[in-house]
Amino acid sequence: MQDETTFIALNRFGLGAQFGEGAVIGREGCAWLEAQITPAAAKAPMLDKFLPSDEIMKAVFKTRFIKDQDEKKSLRKTYRQNLRRELAARLQYGIETNTPFAERLVYFWSNHFTISGQRPLVGLATAAYEREAIRPHVFGRFEDLLLSATRHVGMLIYLDNAISVGPNSRAGKRRGRSLNENLAREILELHTLGVRGGYNQQDVTEFAKALTGWSHGALGGKRKIESGSYHGGFEFYPNLHEPGAKTILGKRYGEEGEQEVVRILKDLARHPSTARFIATKLCRHFIADNPPARAVDKLVKVYMKTDGDLPSLYRALVSMEEAWQPGFPKMKTPYELLLSIYRLTGTYPRKDKQVTKGLVTLGHVPFNADSPQGWADTEKHWLTPEALMRRIEWGQSLSRNMKIEHNPARYFKEAVGDQASDEAMKMVAGAETASDGMALLFASAEFQRR
Repeated sequence: MQDETTFIALNRFGLGAQFGEGAVIGREGCAWLEAQITPAAAKAPMLDKFLPSDEIMKAVFKTRFIKDQDEKKSLRKTYRQNLRRELAARLQYGIETNTPFAERLVYFWSNHFTISGQRPLVGLATAAYEREAIRPHVFGRFEDLLLSATRHVGMLIYLDNAISVGPNSRAGKRRGRSLNENLAREILELHTLGVRGGYNQQDVTEFAKALTGWSHGALGGKRKIESGSYHGGFEFYPNLHEPGAKTILGKRYGEEGEQEVVRILKDLARHPSTARFIATKLCRHFIADNPPARAVDKLVKVYMKTDGDLPSLYRALVSMEEAWQPGFPKMKTPYELLLSIYRLTGTYPRKDKQVTKGLVTLGHVPFNADSPQGWADTEKHWLTPEALMRRIEWGQSLSRNMKIEHNPARYFKEAVGDQASDEAMKMVAGAETASDGMALLFASAEFQRR
């Protein structure tokens, strides 16, 4: 049976209770979370076997030069299967992990630095991007995470920087190609300062100029293939880079080629607007849709004092009283709901397609957000009447196809514990069949929220 503290640790910060997990944690929920604040907790060994993005992107571009259509289709099919297997393994890891707070932080930052499969060119490398650019830096400094995500070939292609050309660069003068501002704008608006962070259009343009030349090793096509220098990783192209100094947020950055962006990102990471933007997002994700101003202010102070040391932020977050207020302030996303169902029942989907179909129905397929903003983190987005009905129907479908080893009322106690209302408990306990009882459990407000 779970008390309030255990429930919050397992659900508000974790991914839902595994059967019996509440008894193990006891009343030491905060200590349990703090023990997960370590780089080792963000590693997911079962994902290490999957292909690196370098190899994936190299193959994606190389298919353009394959004339045999059957060979081209076969190669694409192979890589799509690899992606499906990795997404299934990611889900399995989320179900089985004993460090769910760390895993939730991976999801949080992966969403913050979204790349999406809705851009087909990077679709096959989205899972690899999280594995390479996000996981290794979740317990480091924000500036390292920012640099890692920005420099990854997935981000450079997704936000069109790979083909951005400085108007006064050698390539710009020769070909008349143009500057692309997408990555610069999203870094300022979505990754660092926030939309009201104090930048203007001139800052966006200047930053975009600094970013020119940041691209990938598959640019150049046949010429690079023949030279043997073809690859799918990061590469800086001096001939695309806009020469000269750039001024961003009132600071002048002298011409340094590739290193200009590194200096700019470090300054952006240490900007007070970034501190407030990141603090607000963390509090919104873990505490409430409208986070308490006092909690945000506390994290801002920690961020500025530690130069964006993420473990310090996490420790401050889990230790503040605002995070442990009773109730159910957050609605689970469909992916969180799915994880919490399978974690509680100790089962794993029989067919990957079953999971995918459900997430498509609920509009939450991993790495498939509609825009660079990523998935919404508020109830307003996830709790429409139609979406709620779909959740309930989805839960009914899952309950009919899973192995149920205990009485549903027992599962309810394990998942929600003392937070369960008498009415909900009576409904679950009084269900005619175990399947009906589990469906009622999955549909209950106490289980749908955290």
